[in-house]
Amino acid sequence: MRAVLCREFGPVETLEASELPAPVIASGTVRVAVHAIGVNFADLLIVQGKYQEKPPLPFSPGFEIAGVVTEIGRGATGVRIGDRVLGTMEHGAYADEAVLPAERVLPIPASMDFPSAAGFPVAYGTSYGALEWRARLKHGETLLVLGAAGGVGLTAVEIGKAMGATVIAVAGGRAKLEVARRQGADPLIDYSREDPRFGNKQITGGRGPDVIYDPVGGDAFDQCLRSIAWEGRVVVIGFAAGRISQIPANLVLVKNCDVIGFYWGSYRRHKPELVRQSFQKLLSWFEAGKLKPHVSHTLDLADAGRALALLADRKATGKVVLTTGR
Repeated sequence: MRAVLCREFGPVETLEASELPAPVIASGTVRVAVHAIGVNFADLLIVQGKYQEKPPLPFSPGFEIAGVVTEIGRGATGVRIGDRVLGTMEHGAYADEAVLPAERVLPIPASMDFPSAAGFPVAYGTSYGALEWRARLKHGETLLVLGAAGGVGLTAVEIGKAMGATVIAVAGGRAKLEVARRQGADPLIDYSREDPRFGNKQITGGRGPDVIYDPVGGDAFDQCLRSIAWEGRVVVIGFAAGRISQIPANLVLVKNCDVIGFYWGSYRRHKPELVRQSFQKLLSWFEAGKLKPHVSHTLDLADAGRALALLADRKATGKVVLTTGR
């Protein structure tokens, strides 16, 4: 099979496409002929050795795939040969073939293409879990999304709207904000032109947002935290800006606000059934037209390094997806 390997932690340019033996199928697993692979910011970190988990070298990065089931291991249930599925992995998705536990795959709707399916699990799963399980977002509340045109940020815009919130999108530049607007954002704040703190205060009549969804960190987090509503909730998703924010405890006290961490990957291990149920909900929303996955770039598997560079340089909106030519 063809796969992209990381042989040493470092720049994405060190990734190389190689021919490897096909993975062996085991009890409870299925083999998938991969058509498309989702690319995530976490892939960039794991290749650089900066992620919270470090697979043994050499390894193939990647967490999410979409393709067709070609073989079923003994004891695997709930799936048939020929099924079009999406699936999640601990790593190893940057390949044209994958073997993964049967409980990690789900059938995809007939109306969903493989690139959309490949980019679906991590981004939508993260935003749903963050807003439903952790932030407890309620209908009628105001949600502020940082990095609102990025992979997870854009899904937070859509899911916030589906949950009945008013969604304030914060992004850098009018082009990115236009992408967020098309996905359902209400007010828009261009942080390259205005301070998000004062922008969202004006939008909310001085009250501030009830929930802040933050995959960015850095200065934008600092500015927005100071404007959060009384008893508001901040969900920390990641640090795409590169700087991990330091949270002033006095502000948490005065605002009676919650600062909540969310790492979706740990839910896959500790509460897999909850994750599976969330996908069923999200896929039903897709079929109802409430979610419209946005893929800004599609590249060949061999161009994995270039795909990750698009994320590093903030040149992508929504998802970047690799395809295998199947």
